[in-house]
Amino acid sequence: MENRSQSIRNVRTLTTLGVLLALEIVLSRFLSIAAWNIKIGFSFVPVVVAAMLYGPVGAALVAGLGDLLGALLFPIGPYFPGFTFTAVLTGLTFGFLLHKKCTLPNTLLAVGIVQFVLGLFLNSYWISVLYGSPYGPLLATRVVQSALLSVVQVVTIRLLAELPKRFAGRLAV
Repeated sequence: MENRSQSIRNVRTLTTLGVLLALEIVLSRFLSIAAWNIKIGFSFVPVVVAAMLYGPVGAALVAGLGDLLGALLFPIGPYFPGFTFTAVLTGLTFGFLLHKKCTLPNTLLAVGIVQFVLGLFLNSYWISVLYGSPYGPLLATRVVQSALLSVVQVVTIRLLAELPKRFAGRLAV
């Protein structure tokens, strides 16, 4: 009996990760504002949900595969593996800091790392390499994006963290 419940749980996990992956691609490729050096949207939400539910591995899979499949199926520009690497690091960061411990300090730390270390510094470097833009001026244009997205991400993640508490008595598991 244990084996059957384990396989049901694995099927449910894979299905949920697949839905989150599809949602990440749709939010990233079709419902985001994107230019060559800036991207604003809510594609982080499925990654954060995967992080909260399944930890670093689940979130890294959703983020990394979302970037790779999204770039191959619905390209916005040339594919560059550096962005996929950053996406995987984003999933790992959210997963390590938000899985089973989605507190305000962990949320602030996760968003700070994702937005400023990975988004601002690392992705700006990839854009600089890919398009030949000078790194310094590119950073300056992306600081405002990182600051605004940080606020949006913190508020959204805190709202997501409250959902299970609000619906705990209403949902049949």
